Amino acid sequence: MSLSLYHLIREPKVKLDKNPLILLLHGYGSNEQDLFSFASELPEEYFIISARAPYDLQYGSYAWYAINFDADENKFSDHDQARTSRDIIANFIDELIENYPIDKENVTLIGFSQGTILSYAVGLSYPKKVQRIVALSGYLNEEIIKENFQENDFSNLKMFISHGTVDQVIPVDWAKKAPSALEKLGIKTVYKEYPVGHGVAPQNFFDLKNWLESN
Repeated sequence: MSLSLYHLIREPKVKLDKNPLILLLHGYGSNEQDLFSFASELPEEYFIISARAPYDLQYGSYAWYAINFDADENKFSDHDQARTSRDIIANFIDELIENYPIDKENVTLIGFSQGTILSYAVGLSYPKKVQRIVALSGYLNEEIIKENFQENDFSNLKMFISHGTVDQVIPVDWAKKAPSALEKLGIKTVYKEYPVGHGVAPQNFFDLKNWLESN
């Protein structure tokens, strides 16, 4: 079947009429294999689907949007590409629900880095499509969320946010801004830090798995 994003899939080991979905969104310059490597560790009742970002950086690397540098080495994100990716992911969730026996009331996004930035954008723009977000090593960028998103109903949305305290790619201070912004919107949020760089510590993985099982 040809869906709008290339993806890997781990079928649920425990088959229900409709199974919950975990959609994995990788970081900039990575690919769908990256987060899929821990699919076997995730709860058995889920469809685990890992999507490949649409922008090809060559050599097996992909991005949800371009990051450009100016002459002074300042980074600029391509917000138009990011908003396009946001809507591609939202549409992809609908396609998955149409093509697989997925429970549309039980959709979780797990993002890493740029994948987290997109997870926030999808969840806050389209909260009816997503119930849980696991936001690893990313930050909240309101410029790529749909206009007037603050008026959405977020009563069904929960978030687990984590970050490394010595992250050199995305400073932990950027991540720290998300929980208070989300709690103002009434979103239940768990925020944790780990003594690592731009990556997922074993304890972080253990905590997010526990959070998934209890939420």
